[in-house]
Amino acid sequence: MGRADARRAQAQESRRAAKSGGIRRLFTWKKLLGTFFGIVLLGMGAFGALYLYVDVPAANAMAERQSNVYKYSDGTVLARTGKGVNRQIVDLDEVPKKVQHAFVAAENKTFYKDQGVDLKGTTRGVLNTLSGKGKQGGSTITQQYVKNYYLTQAPTVSRKLQELVISLKIDQQMSKDEILAGYINTAYYGRGASGIQAAAQAYYGIDAKDLNVSQGAYLASVLQAPSQYDWNSATDTGKKLVKERWAYTLRNMVEMDWLTGSEKAKLKFAYPQKPKPAAGMEGQTGYLVEAANKELEKQGVSAADREAGGWTFTLTVDKKRQQALEKAVDDQLESKLDRKGNKVDATVQAGATSVDPKTGKVVALYGGEDYIKHYISNATRQDYQPASTFKPLVLASALENESETQDGSLIGLNTVYDGTSKRPVVGSDTPFAPQNQDDRSYGPISVQKAMNSSVNSVFAQMIVDVTPAKAKETALALGVPDKNFPERPAVTLGTMNASTWDMAGVYATLDNHGQKVTPHILQSAEHRDRTVNPEKPKREQAISRASADTVTKALTGVVDAGSGGAANSPAYDAAAKTGTSEDNKSAWFAGYTPELTTVVALFGEGDGGRKQVSLTGTANSGRASGSGFPARIWADYTLGALGGGSGKTFDLQDVERGEVPAPPTPSDTPSEEPSESEEPTPSDTPSQTPSETPSETPTTPAPPTISPPATTPPTSPEIPPLPGDDDGQPGERPGGNGAAQQ
Repeated sequence: MGRADARRAQAQESRRAAKSGGIRRLFTWKKLLGTFFGIVLLGMGAFGALYLYVDVPAANAMAERQSNVYKYSDGTVLARTGKGVNRQIVDLDEVPKKVQHAFVAAENKTFYKDQGVDLKGTTRGVLNTLSGKGKQGGSTITQQYVKNYYLTQAPTVSRKLQELVISLKIDQQMSKDEILAGYINTAYYGRGASGIQAAAQAYYGIDAKDLNVSQGAYLASVLQAPSQYDWNSATDTGKKLVKERWAYTLRNMVEMDWLTGSEKAKLKFAYPQKPKPAAGMEGQTGYLVEAANKELEKQGVSAADREAGGWTFTLTVDKKRQQALEKAVDDQLESKLDRKGNKVDATVQAGATSVDPKTGKVVALYGGEDYIKHYISNATRQDYQPASTFKPLVLASALENESETQDGSLIGLNTVYDGTSKRPVVGSDTPFAPQNQDDRSYGPISVQKAMNSSVNSVFAQMIVDVTPAKAKETALALGVPDKNFPERPAVTLGTMNASTWDMAGVYATLDNHGQKVTPHILQSAEHRDRTVNPEKPKREQAISRASADTVTKALTGVVDAGSGGAANSPAYDAAAKTGTSEDNKSAWFAGYTPELTTVVALFGEGDGGRKQVSLTGTANSGRASGSGFPARIWADYTLGALGGGSGKTFDLQDVERGEVPAPPTPSDTPSEEPSESEEPTPSDTPSQTPSETPSETPTTPAPPTISPPATTPPTSPEIPPLPGDDDGQPGERPGGNGAAQQ
């Protein structure tokens, strides 16, 4: 048996050796090289055939661009844009030589020496297209000119191959100057401008012949991402990137000896002028179109794609509700303003966003007095503080985290806090002693009634009990943007930045029982060659239903018995919160019914939008608080948007009432009795009352420590809120608190 086994093993080894030798004979170096060169020759032959087959086509349809149609949700037309191309062809000799060089330096510094193609960049683009990564840069100026003038923007392999072949032919048929002229005259620069002449007018208000090298370098830089790099609408990141691109362009000019180092050192960044709205965008139309265009960018429809024309964009905006919102602003605000004769009235800007809380669809939006007169959308701007509309989020975080007071009591609507004005918070490493509106002290007061009257001292202590970090975490989950949002006690007064769009999403999420609602305005985008189905936002649970419903319960009290009384109506069930920021620079009303969420705000804007100013004295009505004009606009609009009312009521579950231990020790500061008057005395001048957003560092010695948030109803009657009173607290003051700066 041993010898037989050995023979079998030897036979197996022989077979393996023969097999291995066969593989080596099959894959010899000569055969591998022959195969490689064969593939190369086949590729060359295929490319040669492609070169002969593909002709230089006629100019594409950009020269006869179609209009785009924007529609309301019911299919009626809102606007038509792009009926004609905003382009005026100029000869290359009209463009300063250094400006020409700026474009070459930015896009293709070897342009004057290459053969019109970048094989490496084109191969990378083809591979990225095949792998689903979409468009890829790296093309030469010749390739970009071919794409703009002869082809389309479609990110397909066939288009890239056509671009390659046509570019080689164009490079042989046309001079470099002709190609460069074609490129700068066909490229899209943003702001609806195609070509360098239109771009020079749009960004600097001058002709192309008058551009200097710094301006030319900016226009050359903005080509890479027109929407992202437009200075007047760019994010901080976009501004940083376009400045880096501008500097990169100038460095390349020095490298190519088109600019000296000393000339470059003297150049300063050429900030463009504010954009001028296109004709046909009057009233609210421009704001709606602008909001849709921003969303299109996020959905993969670039500005260049859009400007090529032929699109039908359907918005989520309900035409009747849009008209109701415009009418409410006109009736409750604009009709009462004297914009020409009153300096304060001239600064007032209104903004609003209304959302379906079940779907996130923006059903109405108010961007300002007129898009032609005021191009900044007051609905989406994020440069003002939301003030006390943030306080419900502090409560939401306390509920979500099952937070306790300093004495260990679970926080809920019945929890009692010390409402003494300027009372220092307890348990914080950062001192904070906020003043209540009009410096009123409430003594022991429940969370519900503190919400009704927007008592600063209560929510200052509550955010310490929750911790600012956890409160911020909850706020971000609900949809508050992370803009100027420090983790300090004073953020309880809403000192971060947010828009009515942002806050509409936040309050819609509360309305939707804690399930995240992300506002969106684009319903569909259709083109004869392409259809874009907007990505649906994720419907995740931002906070629990119990937490959201408890906050809603608290906010119904604000409408029924607090500062939101202007919105109280038997025609609908409502929950809301008022807010007024530092020095009365903004006033907010954020509210909802079971089927509609709307946030309305007023902003004091001076010096052409570069300065925030006080709203005090608006329409000669004294202090313009959230309980005034914004609340009345909200109520008027909501009644109209609901067709005169609605029988739907809030379906609230597991509302947290809170624990009720012994009351806190009374403060040494005596409680102030409120005035019995219905409204604060109107004044045309700012109130002399000290600012309601104090520094986090107390200016007076702290009183003896008390048990701030015990939780039993007070033994003595609480001080009722003044009807129509608002919270009126400002944000943190500059200097020590991380306050929002002007």
